Amino acid sequence: QVQLVESGGGLVQAGGSLRLSCAASGRTFSNTAMGWFRQAPGKEREFVAAITWSHRTTYADSVKGRFTISRDSPKNMAYLQMNSLKPEDTAVYYCAASFTTALGIRSDDYQVWGQGTQVTVSS
Repeated sequence: QVQLVESGGGLVQAGGSLRLSCAASGRTFSNTAMGWFRQAPGKEREFVAAITWSHRTTYADSVKGRFTISRDSPKNMAYLQMNSLKPEDTAVYYCAASFTTALGIRSDDYQVWGQGTQVTVSS
């Protein structure tokens, strides 16, 4: 059973930082791409960032320069460092794994999803 578990969400003031973690279990994720998505209330899930097994990365324009995605493959972990947070970053953040697409930006590119972690940024 493949499983992803996010942690690290919380409440932070605008301008602050949070680091989200994603722990993978059930199989090795060394050769998979990992992604982060988010969904705000009343909005569709949107792409945030992705990283390949070789550490190539891509970001949504809205977070470029503020967020950094990384991974520690031997530990089956992925991370999302979020700096200079804004109220519009408030959402449930999801970690996802793709066995088919290197730097997918669509939800359909990913086959395994975590349960999500809430990030709330106050103004």
